[in-house]
Amino acid sequence: MLWCLTEQLTPYISAFHVFHYITLRAICAILTALVFSLVIGPPVIAWLTRLKMGQTVRDNGPKTHLSKSGTPTMGGVMILISISLSTLLWADLSSRFIWILLLVLVGFGLIGWVDDYRKIVQKNSRGLASRWKYFWQSVLGLAISIVLYVTATSPVETQLIVPFFKDIAMPLGLGFIVLSYFVIVGSSNAVNLTDGLDGLAILPTVLIGGALGLFAYASGHAHFATYLAIPYVPGVGEVVIFCAALVGAGLGFLWFNTYPAQVFMGDVGALALGAALGVIAVMVRQELVLFIMGGVFVMETISVMIQVGYFKMTRKRIFRMAPLHHHFELKGWPEPRVIVRFWILTVIFVLCGLATLKLR
Repeated sequence: MLWCLTEQLTPYISAFHVFHYITLRAICAILTALVFSLVIGPPVIAWLTRLKMGQTVRDNGPKTHLSKSGTPTMGGVMILISISLSTLLWADLSSRFIWILLLVLVGFGLIGWVDDYRKIVQKNSRGLASRWKYFWQSVLGLAISIVLYVTATSPVETQLIVPFFKDIAMPLGLGFIVLSYFVIVGSSNAVNLTDGLDGLAILPTVLIGGALGLFAYASGHAHFATYLAIPYVPGVGEVVIFCAALVGAGLGFLWFNTYPAQVFMGDVGALALGAALGVIAVMVRQELVLFIMGGVFVMETISVMIQVGYFKMTRKRIFRMAPLHHHFELKGWPEPRVIVRFWILTVIFVLCGLATLKLR
């Protein structure tokens, strides 16, 4: 909205032309989302506390988590609000990419909200039944994939780009819908599985979101895309504004979520942010790079799959507890050590993903 206003004022006051630059609007989006998060954080936490939206801790988990019982959850609401408001203020609202991302954020956020609500308010330990959660994630994931396929304006938007190889781009046809579906739904669940310790999921999300923003900026700029040998996707540069808002809102949330957490993200935030990362990767044609940068999310997801599969076959466990971060806790690592080391791993994975921009 502010971008539209500056566009109207530019013919009369030339200084407003500076807001036509995506880079400046991205900086404004980061700061705006950060301020929104910091301002609405305390009242949202107080509101959740009054409603007794406290986290229920499992008895079979690490004993150090018992002290977390009662900490307000569903704090992801403040992230979604901050991202949405900042994006609406600074993005070009004529961009189809922006509206698709906002729809994903709200849609997957609603699924997470229902799950959290049933667990906390209705005292249903299962929350939203797994089959229904996956069903609604699948409906949204397929719908978004189909929309991206139908609205594609160039062949490159439905090709599979292989990192490290500048000449490998495989046309997917309808396979694009299948790939996009798995990326969106898989990313959503991966972030949700990782969100088990204070600040563990939000900083990797911020780092990956910021890195994908760089890909969006380069892919939306014909000159940069040609120079870096990555696909040029007209209009995708506007996704930078959403990524910037995600970074600002995530950092603002981390202010309250850092150890010891004052509030937890809940499924309402984790499912939405994970899906958003997946959609951004699809938009900039970097699904495989997301797999690299999201190495921590991948490790956490695979640890659960291995644990469940092995237990079903042998009635024994490979890890002391899954997801993987709980395994290290039960080995005696203090929670802050697990968190910071997983953050360090994410920095390494994100740098490896960014390296693909030049190693082609």
